[in-house]
Amino acid sequence: MRIPRIFLPFCPAKVFSAVVIILMLLILPAHAAPISKFVGEYTGSASVVSADGSQPHRNMNVTITENKKGFTVKWTSTTIKSDGRVKEKSYSITFTPSDRDGIFAAAMEQNLFGKSVQLDPMKGEPYVWGRIAGDTLTVFSLFVNDEGGYEMQQYDRTLADGGLQLEFSLSRNGEELRSVSAFLERQ
Repeated sequence: MRIPRIFLPFCPAKVFSAVVIILMLLILPAHAAPISKFVGEYTGSASVVSADGSQPHRNMNVTITENKKGFTVKWTSTTIKSDGRVKEKSYSITFTPSDRDGIFAAAMEQNLFGKSVQLDPMKGEPYVWGRIAGDTLTVFSLFVNDEGGYEMQQYDRTLADGGLQLEFSLSRNGEELRSVSAFLERQ
């Protein structure tokens, strides 16, 4: 009588290898590039609501790209003053995964060993990090001022039909100074 292959001697090393491969296949897709759904270029405009009630108009551009170690968010805000002057601010920050799922460290400076590190808020530099929660990519920026107070910026970029819904807020010591709400169209 011939023994079916399924009943051949048990091999723990082969079983362990098979289990590891199956687990990797199950785990990798869950952690694979959560940024990929945000990748693209987006443009739009909005009126900024300031604490004094003024509402200057801004044009905005955001580009999100994926790279080997994480992703980069580049954004430009162009303010058109009432007298016709134009003021433009641009930022570019690369983010790398942290040890916590969905939370990303800003790689804004390189240390002596060439490793990307965070800036030091105690030196007046911004401490920046990112988070992906569902369909929202959030960038936080914390500044500690010379008096020991703080300024906090929060950029929520939520996927919406045809683009991103941007919600921005700026607060100083807990008091909201400025907010922006705008739809940015995917280009």
